[in-house]
Amino acid sequence: MQEAEARQKLVAAALPHVAFDGWTAATFRAAVADSGVTPALAVALFPRGGTDLALAYHAAGDAAMVAALAAEDLSALRFRDRIARAVLIRLSLADREAVRRGTTLFALPHLAADGARALWSTADAIWTALGDSADDVNWYTKRATLSAVYGATVLFWLGDDSPDQQATRDFLDRRIEGVMRFEKLKADTAANPLGKVLLAGPMALLGRIRPPGPRDGLPGRRAPRPF
Repeated sequence: MQEAEARQKLVAAALPHVAFDGWTAATFRAAVADSGVTPALAVALFPRGGTDLALAYHAAGDAAMVAALAAEDLSALRFRDRIARAVLIRLSLADREAVRRGTTLFALPHLAADGARALWSTADAIWTALGDSADDVNWYTKRATLSAVYGATVLFWLGDDSPDQQATRDFLDRRIEGVMRFEKLKADTAANPLGKVLLAGPMALLGRIRPPGPRDGLPGRRAPRPF
């Protein structure tokens, strides 16, 4: 059995157990038993058991979102609406209970960094899919801002029982509107003569920052093994 196939089988086999046991060792053992993947291969692919299964599930959702975005024509939408559409697609592809259990898991202090990287990866996948060409500090600020927006929206979505999840859509629109106001303030400040003087030094320093190259282990560029 190929590694990619084994990964896919293990994640799929884990999902029915996550609602009851979370992303735990018990779920990992059940996934191994149900998937037909040998225990040795399963441990080699997911050395941290349920934790790595949760991260693989998240990465698979990002990949599915990118594929869905590629199949849509977003040219008629404003850019802010394209971002909102990407976030809503990402949520529509997720199992709410699996995400709820994952949110609980990555709230643990020793796994918080893994959770932050997962959010960053989603934000990076969205910006990249939408054709972001930033090659300076904006590469980082865009992803940091969207990570915060996405993370807050996920938490709201987990408790949203409104028809067609309209409350989540409204919440997301408000978060994006807040970001747009902040970006306008930055632009207005940079265009102001006094602002130009005050920002000259910081902007000269920030202008030297470049996005990371396509190497594993760097923010937004950590490529999980594909299924």
